[in-house]
Amino acid sequence: MINKLKAYLKEKGSAALIMSEENICYFTSFHSSNGYLLVTGDKAFFLTDSRYIEAAQNKITTCDEILQLKSMEADLMPLIESLGVSVLELESERITVSRYHKIRELVPSASVVCDGALDSAIDEIRIKKNEAEVAKIVKAQRIAERAFDYILTFISTEKTEKEIALELEYFMMKNGADGLSFETICVSGKNSSLPHGVPTDKKIEKGDFITMDYGATTEFYHSDMTRTVAVGEVSSKQAGIYETVLRAQKAGLEAVKCGVNCSDVDAVSRKIIADAGYADYFGHGLGHGVGVEIHELPTLNPTSKAVLEAGHIVTVEPGIYIPGEFGVRIEDMALVTADGCENLTVCEKKLIVL
Repeated sequence: MINKLKAYLKEKGSAALIMSEENICYFTSFHSSNGYLLVTGDKAFFLTDSRYIEAAQNKITTCDEILQLKSMEADLMPLIESLGVSVLELESERITVSRYHKIRELVPSASVVCDGALDSAIDEIRIKKNEAEVAKIVKAQRIAERAFDYILTFISTEKTEKEIALELEYFMMKNGADGLSFETICVSGKNSSLPHGVPTDKKIEKGDFITMDYGATTEFYHSDMTRTVAVGEVSSKQAGIYETVLRAQKAGLEAVKCGVNCSDVDAVSRKIIADAGYADYFGHGLGHGVGVEIHELPTLNPTSKAVLEAGHIVTVEPGIYIPGEFGVRIEDMALVTADGCENLTVCEKKLIVL
């Protein structure tokens, strides 16, 4: 991975200073709250303070040197000067204005570039997952799926949304997750019409839909899934909308293929929902990439210009949300292959009524 970045920098005759935790994790498989990754066309250096230096030295294998950092001024900038860096590229999407100006002041001998080129280069490297990355995402997903099987035995009308969310998180952490992909969404009844609703103290009631959107991480890689289940009995309207979302979700998965425009995949699912009369109730994009961040490229939405390629991992998550009534979302992750896609989510999708 880092060799691809070196090749990009060698061709441009520049060096890169990477400061974002997610990109440092991607290139080093190491996480810390303080660290700098300096990469040239030939070498890579990781600098961190005394809290992390020993762990970094034991963990990182992708860098030529791992150095202890006292301060940016005392250690990092002199290193840049000693390497004779004439062009220093920064992550424009992941840096504050004040830090950009500070680096310019501290490295007067180099032209500091913050024009998005480095971001684009890294995105192109990260967008395709190799076998090891896929394995980490699948491992995280299997933990999430076991959590789903478990939570079906936990849900009852005595439980609140918060209790269900916490139980999901506790199960995942107890059963192999390194962390949570994001703050768990668990919303029920009228609250389920909120696509990114926050769990509340509302108790589950008979007739409720419960939408759970959550994931686990393993070795910095995320999983992401959504399931909507019902408690008691459902109305014909609820059942009909659920089946519409399920058809849209399955059709979206079938449309995920190498060489297909991301916007066209979105259109396949969106048309099914629109034809059922719910076009105004599906406001978000169909999906997004997943990796060391929960939202990565490519994006499946009506305006995306991206084309799917083998190695991309995307979510397919259509939904219908009726304000004041209920909502439904179903989400799987799919790996784009040379001849179609592999659904990385092996979890029941038919309507489950508890």
